[in-house]
Amino acid sequence: MTAPATRCGTRVPDALVKAVQRNCDIADARHGRDAALCSYLLEMREYFCWEHGLPLEAAPNAQSLGRWVGEREALWATLEETDFAPLPVAGAQVDPFDSVAVNRALGDAGLVYSGGVGRFHRPHFFLAERARAERRDGLEVLVSGCELARDLAGGLGALQGSTIHVRADAVRRWLWQRIELWTARPLEGPLRAALDGFGYRPGDTAAFERVNAAQVEAVILHELGEARAGAALGAEWESMLASFERAPAELLARAVRDNLADCLSTVRALVERCDTPAIHLWFASFEGLRRELFPRLVAGYEAWRREGERAALRNAAAAGAAHWDAVARRLLALGGDERAIEALYRDRHSAAL
Repeated sequence: MTAPATRCGTRVPDALVKAVQRNCDIADARHGRDAALCSYLLEMREYFCWEHGLPLEAAPNAQSLGRWVGEREALWATLEETDFAPLPVAGAQVDPFDSVAVNRALGDAGLVYSGGVGRFHRPHFFLAERARAERRDGLEVLVSGCELARDLAGGLGALQGSTIHVRADAVRRWLWQRIELWTARPLEGPLRAALDGFGYRPGDTAAFERVNAAQVEAVILHELGEARAGAALGAEWESMLASFERAPAELLARAVRDNLADCLSTVRALVERCDTPAIHLWFASFEGLRRELFPRLVAGYEAWRREGERAALRNAAAAGAAHWDAVARRLLALGGDERAIEALYRDRHSAAL
């Protein structure tokens, strides 16, 4: 196995990398097997490739992968009841969920850290090289590069307070996996249109990096939308999410807010920029409950593809901004009553646009 600290090329205290990775392993021990079997196996395959420093195009050895999965699950069995540990940073022991304090203590080390809680109360941690930092809409945007420690499925981006974290390395791996799966069965659709628009062909590294840069930008735009949605909905929304104990209620609430965020930011920005390949790329990942709830946006995309007219997309996003704000407030008015929200989840056409 290639040690991440060596692979990334940044000199990092070994104790810090080990402490972050151990917390990642504890989080995985508690939640790693929550996903459906197919998703779990894909996540484990990708995680194996990351941990062993395999190139994106390399296929892992099946026997080695199977043995590693067994070893990893055995490790998890020893960690399920273990508490998360503080991180040794700059001579202090820092709470692993206090990302601001950890990043402040890291100073000019060229690193970025994130520790937080995602969907279904699942903790996530990562430590990576800092690729770039910028400010947008009054928020700090930290784009990380090569990852030194991470958990199984930590997501591509997150908004923590006034900071947006974007995991460019995770975006690259996620995107490569999607293209790899599509290449095995190259159907017509938004992903083909996006790849054609970027001039991508298998083996074209420069074109892949163009696609990846567009995907990183889409993640940033979405998190900017999350910040705008959060400002509109207030702290009560986060309290409601934290109170959920049942999956359907949380799934609906997160899909509604995701759609609101993308109407406030992502779709609007891409349409205003006339960024045709990036629009196709975004719609290639517009799926699941978000898509099911928002047929008007799908119809707007199809009209735009046929006629090249941006008005259908622009109007769908404008209507969606008002609609999803109203639906979100409808959920808040239910006072966190999960059974009432689940009823809306089962009858979700009544909330759809």
